[in-house]
Amino acid sequence: MPEAFVLDSFALLVYFHDEPGSQRIEDLLRRALNGEVALLLNVVNYGEILYQRERRGGLPAVQRATAIIDNLPIEVVEVGRDLTFAAAHLKARHPIAYADAFAAALAARESAAVVTGDPEFATLEGEIRVEWLPR
Repeated sequence: MPEAFVLDSFALLVYFHDEPGSQRIEDLLRRALNGEVALLLNVVNYGEILYQRERRGGLPAVQRATAIIDNLPIEVVEVGRDLTFAAAHLKARHPIAYADAFAAALAARESAAVVTGDPEFATLEGEIRVEWLPR
């Protein structure tokens, strides 16, 4: 089974905006295409990306983002009861955004690293692996 990485909204927005760290995301995407790694994005973080894109560029930006994400080698993971409970548990114990708790819960469940530059994840480093992108 290939090594798994959870992409949070920070990681994909870095990729969309060609910001520092986008090369690492491009590398992970290439490796995922080759079957070397698995990339995961939960549907809550997907929604977070979409609302941020809509704020910047309206519905056309959402449509472009959806078309791009849906054609990338990323598995979009639905959020069920178990993942919701795990995210709520993390949120109750750490000062993180609720959407970030879903990325962390998915990483814990899949023994994956979260790829992010969001400093809120620092409080979770004892519970999950974090691969830091530049800020």
